[in-house]
Amino acid sequence: MEPPREGFASPQGVAPIGFELHAMEEGVSPTPDPQLPQAASPEPSPPPPPPPTNSLYSATNGPEIQDTGDTGSAKNGPPSSSTKTGDESKMEKSLFFKDGRRRIDYVFAFKQQDKQDEKDMKRRQTFEDNLQKSGLVLETDTMQYSKNEKIVYVKVHAPWAVLTAQAELMSMKMPLAENDMAEEMESCWSKCPTPFDFDSDILPKIPEYFTAAFSREREDQFIVENKDTFFTSAQRSLLVYQILSRTVFEVSGDKSKDKFGIKKMVSAGAYDAAYPLHEGEFKSEHSILTRGKANNRHLLYETWARPGTWYKYQPLDHIRLYFGEKIGIYFTWLGYYTAKLIPAAIVGLIAFFYGVGTVNDDPASTEICDKNGPGNYTMCPVCDERCTYWRLYRSCTYSTVTYLFDNEATVIFAAFMALWAMFFIEMWKRRTAEIEYDWDVADFEEEETVRPEFEALVQKRRMNPITKTEEPYLSLASRGCRYLSSVWVVVFMLCMVIAAVFGVIVYRMTVSILLFAVDQSQISQWSSTITSITGAVINLICIIILGKIYLVIALALTNFETHRTETEWEDSFTLKMFLFQFVNHYSSLFYIAFFKGKLIGRPGEYNRNINNARQEECDPSGCLIELLIQLMIIMVGKQAFNNCKELFFPKIMNWFKSRQVKAEEKAKEKKELAVWERDYAMASMPDLGLFDEYLEMVLQYGFVTIFVAAFPLAPLFALLNNIIEVRLDAYKFVTQWRRPLAVRAQDIGIWFGILRGITTVAVASNAAIIAFTSEFVPKLVYRYGYNNTSLEGYVKFSLSTFNVLDFEPQSEPRDPNKTISNVQECMYRDFRHGPDSLNNKYEFTMQYWHVLTARLAFVIVFILVVVFLQWFISFLVPDIPRSVKMQMLREKHLAKESILAAETVRRQRFGIGGSNSNISPNKSPNKSPNQRHSQGFLPNEQPLY
Repeated sequence: MEPPREGFASPQGVAPIGFELHAMEEGVSPTPDPQLPQAASPEPSPPPPPPPTNSLYSATNGPEIQDTGDTGSAKNGPPSSSTKTGDESKMEKSLFFKDGRRRIDYVFAFKQQDKQDEKDMKRRQTFEDNLQKSGLVLETDTMQYSKNEKIVYVKVHAPWAVLTAQAELMSMKMPLAENDMAEEMESCWSKCPTPFDFDSDILPKIPEYFTAAFSREREDQFIVENKDTFFTSAQRSLLVYQILSRTVFEVSGDKSKDKFGIKKMVSAGAYDAAYPLHEGEFKSEHSILTRGKANNRHLLYETWARPGTWYKYQPLDHIRLYFGEKIGIYFTWLGYYTAKLIPAAIVGLIAFFYGVGTVNDDPASTEICDKNGPGNYTMCPVCDERCTYWRLYRSCTYSTVTYLFDNEATVIFAAFMALWAMFFIEMWKRRTAEIEYDWDVADFEEEETVRPEFEALVQKRRMNPITKTEEPYLSLASRGCRYLSSVWVVVFMLCMVIAAVFGVIVYRMTVSILLFAVDQSQISQWSSTITSITGAVINLICIIILGKIYLVIALALTNFETHRTETEWEDSFTLKMFLFQFVNHYSSLFYIAFFKGKLIGRPGEYNRNINNARQEECDPSGCLIELLIQLMIIMVGKQAFNNCKELFFPKIMNWFKSRQVKAEEKAKEKKELAVWERDYAMASMPDLGLFDEYLEMVLQYGFVTIFVAAFPLAPLFALLNNIIEVRLDAYKFVTQWRRPLAVRAQDIGIWFGILRGITTVAVASNAAIIAFTSEFVPKLVYRYGYNNTSLEGYVKFSLSTFNVLDFEPQSEPRDPNKTISNVQECMYRDFRHGPDSLNNKYEFTMQYWHVLTARLAFVIVFILVVVFLQWFISFLVPDIPRSVKMQMLREKHLAKESILAAETVRRQRFGIGGSNSNISPNKSPNKSPNQRHSQGFLPNEQPLY
């Protein structure tokens, strides 16, 4: 392995193998002419066109591409497109260099001004020179759109030798042999046509292959039908980006302090943008039904991103081939989660309709609404001084609405959702195993390369015990100090969030008192609801503002920790942001569910630990409706805000840029702009990539599972939102954003661990909400313990009596006769002895301890049953499907045999070995063609690997 080259920082400090050698073989000068802004390799006469192929990648990679100097497959230019319109043909040609053969794999762009910044000019020149030394080919175009608008586009092409060297360095898996087990493993159900599928003529099925890590030494053993289409456009851009991310643009004399990477070039302003190209326009003049796809982008728009396809299955394999594994896995997870919400939404809707259908049969709410019965009870004031006595029937509407969400069906639904969450986690593990195998990312995190930032910042080196090469090393002590510093900042920010929630609580207490004191009965009657709504809106605003602030802090902390790989960086950043957002979004909900009204004390002895004032009380029907209001506003409001931002912000940005595009077309005398010009005018994907998308959905998962006992319709709202979300995200990726880099990933990362944590919290939370927030358990105790299976008289059972003479001075109403005169006793919600009890005055009654015991027993039984069923589900559902296991074993078998075959060929080539040294390298003795194929050779007797 050769030593590091100047101007190129590669993983573990070594350059990609053979870049310089292959570049020289292909005619690329390692030292470009400094007078020229671009360099291109000489154009050798192309060899005769190869025979037509039916390669997987030629079928999914758009027009065939040509590499000048690549042996064996170069053609005289792009294939003819007799069936395409003139504009489509122009679009295809603009995906290539001016010679029409070399594909554009990456583009840089910057505005050229009369007075150029010398520092930026020098950086660009150094960067481009080093790119050419690495084997890449550059071509520039300067477009004069107006007198003051001149943009320079630097187009990058990677020859075959560069692509294969980088693919080998990244252990990229490539086709080894056709998958002869795929048809056997398909179920009968998957072969049945449904209205959710596309016709195979519109959306062709992608062939399946057994794959192995690419090796240039065994290049002839892979399925290389056409070198131009062997790597997809997404793979080409990723391979090129690996070089761009490590190429030096500023030499400081000390290699450890050199500046490198295209990201830094863009952030420093040397380039305005750097991006891979879309494959033409996403719309075509001709229908995809009659003429087929114009390009892969057009195919994805018609079958995925177009709103009219909202009910169709997502073309996940096509998404992966165009956008890469990381984006493909996100849409796979989002689609899987959305599909699993369907049964949850149906059961939740049934639970809600049960409440609607039986609301008139609820004895408790009927008694509260009875003005001649319990509804006429005089209730104690809900605040100090300003509030006065009131009648219980004022809670009639509140108690009726509460029953819609607090009934027997809700309990069953909460148990169902706990099991649903467990089942979702277990089934997603199986789906992940399928993705890892199908998309060749099972070992990605083990093979992941080192982050360029880690190499640049870490000065210490050590010998890697596995590879026996020197690599950057961050000591345990240094890492521990960095992490400890981050933890303290994170804890401080979490305290800030709790302080904000505390402020909202104080606001609710203050406004509630003021509204209760208003003379108008309608306002005072709805004071609790008004307070809940306004408090929830303020809480939502705080969530959005604090989230923006913490985002900047989390980014700085994660960069300070200096992580070795991109996956480690993303996991650390994700964990920080989720912990913050978890507290930010859910703290007010936990307060209402488990603390509001639980620690208020009693009349005559109120708890005044907060601001020396009485704490908030719940309505006699409980706090469930307040929890419901808070949940709906935060969940629905946040999702509506995010959807509007995701839809309109890119459109607004692109609208402004489209005016520039029209001006550019006019300046070019109405000629069609090239793809790289149109893509430059598009909005770019946010720097955090898919983080915001995952965070939005995972927080929604928390609302759906943790607090579903308070809002059975949450899964339905989530389902409707996600149906829109899938197509909205698809629309953004296909039509509004530049084509993002096709980043690889193994799974959804740390998000899976977060989902498991949320699921565990959800089981305990739903059990506690049913036991302590809803009225289900007290009603159950009364029905079967005190009134022989009937709820008549429950309202009186749940209230206690208080003598108004025992009020504290600050609790007495200023105007006690304002609404009700001559009050001697009032009632409040609790299980306590009355004022007439001599020895146990205002102490807890035996009913209180019965209810508390039942509540605790319900929580324990609920959790134990769900945990047992979770274990049973995980026992029944294996993590890896049997079909995937079989195909993995088959692939390993073929890989082993191909390696042995390659070793045999190598020994024969160098005359190593014994009696078989005279055997032809392409033949196996005493074997028929079929036998040789079964041992790792194709039918034409060429080695597989």
